[in-house]
Amino acid sequence: MYFLYTLVLVFPEQIAIIATPNLSTIKRWAVGPLFVFTVGKMGQAPQFRALFEPAITAMGYELVGVEYLRQGTQGLLRVYIDSEEGITADDCGDVSHQVSGILEVEDPIREHYVLEVSSPGLDRPLYTAEDFVRFTGNKAKIRTRMHFEGRRNYTGVLHGVEEDQVLIEVDNEEFRLPLDEIDKANLVPDI
Repeated sequence: MYFLYTLVLVFPEQIAIIATPNLSTIKRWAVGPLFVFTVGKMGQAPQFRALFEPAITAMGYELVGVEYLRQGTQGLLRVYIDSEEGITADDCGDVSHQVSGILEVEDPIREHYVLEVSSPGLDRPLYTAEDFVRFTGNKAKIRTRMHFEGRRNYTGVLHGVEEDQVLIEVDNEEFRLPLDEIDKANLVPDI
């Protein structure tokens, strides 16, 4: 399969390379999705993380997270990468090329999709307990799947993780949010 690459600057601090299949090389022989993906906690697609992480790590990058989202009749596979030196458009292109090769060999997606490789940006998504510990002391925005203490949205300072619960201080009150009930979490940049 051939891919067309498009550079998209999502924010001045965030770079994304998008690869889409060259539609002129695809024959329409089926209608509808042929493969169903599971989405784990916080929008992650764990089957893709396991597939991509060894190659991305070997290239010298950190795999921050992988999301698979449905957008109308096609999917969006979003891969976030990072490194201590930061991420450039060339880095995104290199990882996009590697991930495209893995996808071509493994062929886990049977529908039309867009591949987006991006830096996490200033509003870095948080996926794992390690992320919440690593960014203790930083301001974050968390949305839970269900209401806890009458609310689903929390914006405050992270205080780490205890017993699979994320600790966040909001307006001088500490909340304990079960990690497996967090729908989405991002750092809030100090601008």
